[in-house]
Amino acid sequence: MDGTAGAVWGRTEQQDFRSRVRGTLLGAAVGDALGAPVDGLDLAGIRAEHGPDGVVDLAPVYGRRGAVTHLTQLTLFTVDGLIRAQVRRDTGAWHPPTDLHRAYLRWAATQRDWGPDERRKDDGWLAREEWLYARRDPARTLLLGLGDEIMGTLEAPKNPGEAGPEAAARSAPFGLLVGWEPQLVVQLAVECAAHTHGHPIGYLAAGAYAVIVQTLARGESLDGAVQRALALVAARPGHQPVSDALQQALGAVRQGIPTPDRVADLACDGTADRVVAAAVYCALVGEDVRHGLRLAVNHDGPSAATAALTGGLLGALHGETALPPAWLAELEGRPTILELADDFAMEMTQGPALHTPAAASPAWLARYPRV
Repeated sequence: MDGTAGAVWGRTEQQDFRSRVRGTLLGAAVGDALGAPVDGLDLAGIRAEHGPDGVVDLAPVYGRRGAVTHLTQLTLFTVDGLIRAQVRRDTGAWHPPTDLHRAYLRWAATQRDWGPDERRKDDGWLAREEWLYARRDPARTLLLGLGDEIMGTLEAPKNPGEAGPEAAARSAPFGLLVGWEPQLVVQLAVECAAHTHGHPIGYLAAGAYAVIVQTLARGESLDGAVQRALALVAARPGHQPVSDALQQALGAVRQGIPTPDRVADLACDGTADRVVAAAVYCALVGEDVRHGLRLAVNHDGPSAATAALTGGLLGALHGETALPPAWLAELEGRPTILELADDFAMEMTQGPALHTPAAASPAWLARYPRV
């Protein structure tokens, strides 16, 4: 059986799926934007700048309110790469990690170039979005990992000592492959994380996060999603720190009212396992999306990554209508995010109506070239 075969989609299922895709991508971006102005500050620094309650609303960063970081940029290129992989399947070529690597190289070009290069016909539409050519403090790890054409693999990963959260924070879209077998979602997220983050903590946390998102996007509970992730990563070498961190997040839920210290204890040194655990905790204990994201921002750990990961979980769980409208209204790139989300949902639910090996929509191939 093909473990990547899609579900049979009725109209109601398509609408629910599209809402969760939009919710995941918008939620991750809103979390990123909320945390960006205070990323790198400890709680004392956050309170000194924003008052005793810390960050409670979007604040200016990069010259505007609602600006996103490289985490959102890369998440969008993850979506682009997944659509391109599906389209390229018509040619008989099927190796999604390669398609994702090419997508990440297109992002890397946005960090070097002044703007879109119209001569690159195989770029597709996303790489022509001018607002994505802003350099938003990308981690050096990302620029090194994507600094040449060589693709990192699990056998020969890029940056083998890197355990940071950036790969996990771009991995929510893998979880939106709801028709895939969960173990294949983990495998793809892990292989694509190795393009830049070669330490087992870095890539296994990405795999665990992706399958948590997938379980939520299928309509299941967050607690059940974490249990599934624990079961799936347990068989992989080097999983113990990721498993321990997720177990700690579940245990923290029973320890009383959520506090910044509890989030900081989970986020700890800011490695991927710890930041994913902190995000899981914030999503579990948040009274609503707004409360969960504020918890994810106001602590001593990395605010943007924690809140982006939390937003992806809450968006997958509740769908787009649960997100705070006033934050969405100011979110940088919202039209692009929505357009990409809807393209992804359409590809996953109605791909055969858009392209087959024998025929294809010219407009779709212009947006997502097969090359």
